Amino acid sequence: MKIGRLNLALAGLAFSVAFGAALWPHARNAGAILVAQDDPAALSHIQLSSLLRNNGSLVAQNIDAALAADDADLANSFVALAQDQHVAVSDEQAKRVADAVAEENSTAHFAKRFASGLVMGQADDVASLSGTVAGDLFVFGDVRDAVREGKHLVMGEATDRLVLGLATAGLAVTAATYVSAGTTTPVRAGLTLVKDARKVGRLGEGLAEWAGRSAREVVDAPALEQAVASGSVLRPGETATAIKAAFRAEKAGGLVRLAKDVGRVTEKAGTRGALDSLKLAEGPKDVARAARLAEAKGGQTRAILKLLGRGALLLMAGTFNLTLWLLGAVMTLFGCLASIKATTERATQAWLDRRKRRRLRQVQAGPAVPVLSPAASCS
Repeated sequence: MKIGRLNLALAGLAFSVAFGAALWPHARNAGAILVAQDDPAALSHIQLSSLLRNNGSLVAQNIDAALAADDADLANSFVALAQDQHVAVSDEQAKRVADAVAEENSTAHFAKRFASGLVMGQADDVASLSGTVAGDLFVFGDVRDAVREGKHLVMGEATDRLVLGLATAGLAVTAATYVSAGTTTPVRAGLTLVKDARKVGRLGEGLAEWAGRSAREVVDAPALEQAVASGSVLRPGETATAIKAAFRAEKAGGLVRLAKDVGRVTEKAGTRGALDSLKLAEGPKDVARAARLAEAKGGQTRAILKLLGRGALLLMAGTFNLTLWLLGAVMTLFGCLASIKATTERATQAWLDRRKRRRLRQVQAGPAVPVLSPAASCS
């Protein structure tokens, strides 16, 4: 019976050790994710390590896909990520990426995209953003957007109030940019990029709703209606002054902070990195997290966002599920310790019982007693 109890304790110990060994990697990863949930750079690093460890060809596949889509910037981002994660990239593939980047940065391509951004007011790379920002700095772009959407508002037609609010805020920020000798240029660029993302449908739904509510607050509708009634893109200076009068600076704090964060992403991860962030973001906090990620990861940001999506910005796995892994590890450890305790106690008891039985047999055997004959006893 006692030997059976000892064997049962040993079996429990073996099971606890085996189960704990299988559970430990998951629990360790869950613990690391929970600790890093407020640090986008650390959170993405943990997830990327696991993802690339399980699929070593993922980087090469995405580089080929980016090149096929004529997105040299994204392909180059994956090359940077491969270097950071110590993933091998073939010389042939690296050369193709370098050639594509050189072509994209050529003078002819830059001039073409700059002109497109200046005239069309839409940005999807550095060159077109430069053209769009130039147009907005000369107030042409913002006046055009404010007059167009403002007239829709006056006529009772469908109005994109977000574009209207961003254009109105942009005119005020442009004036501040000139006064401050360019120190607010990142905010100016951020507002332009958010506006462009809205135009081309690359603004996350949640972020668009939040920005739309904020844009309504920064515009004095009656004053704006009066400004656009007589405004015209042919008189940009006069029209801009009238529209700026409809801007409520005290209500623009949220939009300005958003623009600053977008500017930070653009500075570290490029225009397309900022657009990718705006597409994934569900609110201004997501954009702030994207800015922290871009400041830590730089050119790798687009590749990280491509692989992890919104999970690069915040903890997407259920906290409850991760906590269960940790709880399972704690319970397994407790079971292992309990099994060690039971095994030690039963092994010790078995050893003591064996000693008692051996001593009892010795006592029962006792020393041999000599038997005397009658003659010897009489003498």
